[in-house]
Amino acid sequence: MMRIPVWLIVLAVILLLIVILVLVIIKKVERFSRSIFGTRSLTQGILKQKEELARTPKSVAGMTRIYEPQLMKDFPEFNWKEFRQKAEQMLVLYLAAISKGQEQLIGGGSLALRQQLLTRISENKRQQITEQYQDVVIHNTEITRYERKQGTCVLTLQSAVGHIHYKEKNKLLVEGDRTLPVQTRYNTQLMYVQDANAANLDKAVGVTCPSCGAPVTGLGRKKCEYCGLEVTPINVQVWSIQGFHEVNYHNV
Repeated sequence: MMRIPVWLIVLAVILLLIVILVLVIIKKVERFSRSIFGTRSLTQGILKQKEELARTPKSVAGMTRIYEPQLMKDFPEFNWKEFRQKAEQMLVLYLAAISKGQEQLIGGGSLALRQQLLTRISENKRQQITEQYQDVVIHNTEITRYERKQGTCVLTLQSAVGHIHYKEKNKLLVEGDRTLPVQTRYNTQLMYVQDANAANLDKAVGVTCPSCGAPVTGLGRKKCEYCGLEVTPINVQVWSIQGFHEVNYHNV
């Protein structure tokens, strides 16, 4: 009778132990996946969680109940529902303007907002990037901050927004997802100039033309002295949107 070599028996035992260990690990992974994601496969569970996050709106830093009475006291004509609706509409137009590469879509936006938008569009063109925002949905908007200082009132709103966002270069995807939406937050900053002199805005210091970048001096509607573009440097005693900023964990 042929005798089986010892080394072969040892190898078989080792292989058996490896198989048993792998089966134990698989079972533990399955139990973990079921307990966390409710699915047998960890990969399916992660994908399921990603899809759920894509459908779940972000929470916003809501301080409306605190600041709305103060705003109504300072501005008796203040109507939060109408104010919120206009701010949300402008945010949707802002994202559409980026997608179309057309700064004119935001119409009579403030000079600061138009400059922010033009910078974004110009940078995309410089990099030969096509940036798209699609299926934009604003779930909720709340007041998150209200400050009065140096002749101005500054109001910050925060919106929970869902949209599809991606960037392409030469029709190749370089960032984002063409089909899966993302949930995020945007801060909208608005300014009301009560006293231009107290705010040190009598010469519109630091304000530049959104077309050529030349400094714009003086208040009110006028044309850029260099390129002739008609601009509105400062809106006095009118709430104007100064910019939109996407909120992340590093920039709240």
